Amino acid sequence: MGLKGKLIASLEVKCGGHSVHDMFHTNTHHICNISPLVNHFEIHEGEILKVGEVVSWKYIEDGKEKLLKEVIEAIDHHEKSITWKVIGGDVLELYNSFTIIISNEHEWTTTTLVYEKKNENTPEPLALLGVFVDVTKHLEDHLLK
Repeated sequence: MGLKGKLIASLEVKCGGHSVHDMFHTNTHHICNISPLVNHFEIHEGEILKVGEVVSWKYIEDGKEKLLKEVIEAIDHHEKSITWKVIGGDVLELYNSFTIIISNEHEWTTTTLVYEKKNENTPEPLALLGVFVDVTKHLEDHLLK
């Protein structure tokens, strides 16, 4: 069994993928007010909403608060995607590298987790993928109100 992996979850969103992209791209700071799974969002450095911006999130995974610190590696407005590289936090205790890609099209939002485990006993990051799925559902509910 290899140490590198990729998990992908795609959700149909009635509010439209472009609306979810706007939340992750231009209204990121509001996500902690919309989803009970996100407790805190902070910008540490870089230009707001630009490649190189460093942000951190405190979120709930399996009932425990976790920290995720990441840098925006790429923003593709045409494809409506954002790529974050994890540079700190709880995730890096289990993984050597971790990248999160959120892409949106028409009525779909896709979360892709690309990672390298520290060893073969490291579990797949299914719980974190579940957090992204649930946050996407919370955003959709909010946007449909």
